[in-house]
Amino acid sequence: MTLLRRRAFVAGLAAAGVAAGCSNGVGSGGAAAVDARVDSTLTRMYSSYPGTRDLAEKSAGMLVMPLMTEAGFGVGGAYGRGALRVGGATVDYYSAARASIGPQIGAQQYSHVLFFMTAEALEEFRRGPGWAAGADIEYVFRDLGEAMTAETTTTRSPVIAIIFGQAGLRLGATLEGTKYTRIIP
Repeated sequence: MTLLRRRAFVAGLAAAGVAAGCSNGVGSGGAAAVDARVDSTLTRMYSSYPGTRDLAEKSAGMLVMPLMTEAGFGVGGAYGRGALRVGGATVDYYSAARASIGPQIGAQQYSHVLFFMTAEALEEFRRGPGWAAGADIEYVFRDLGEAMTAETTTTRSPVIAIIFGQAGLRLGATLEGTKYTRIIP
């Protein structure tokens, strides 16, 4: 193994350790703890961005990831756990994971919610063993969340993502390339 490959491997292991060691639900108290974090995240989102309440009411379902932890130094990764809510009730639990390579350094934590605006999008998400976020997601960033309404966004994309509560020393957050997998907490 070359020196560069060893360094990248070690950096990846360190990033994974940092992500796993943060309070992102790893080793938590199970379903009740995840549901409590989801409830808290939704309360915070609705109070900070009132336009999301109307969006939630018009959606077929929401995947709420209360805390994603992301870290990287050349090689990086992100991980979090959350719940899929349909009609206000939790129907499944999911993990989200992403790996990245390239010029990067730092760590951050953030929350995100995926709004499934059509029954077909929700069914496609639930049907497979895993779902990868791609270019078909419409992003609404925190500075636009308050003015957002469901009428203006539902015609654009069947899945809408809201990323908020970012904290850390890394710039930007994206969900592209994130793989969501159904879990038993």
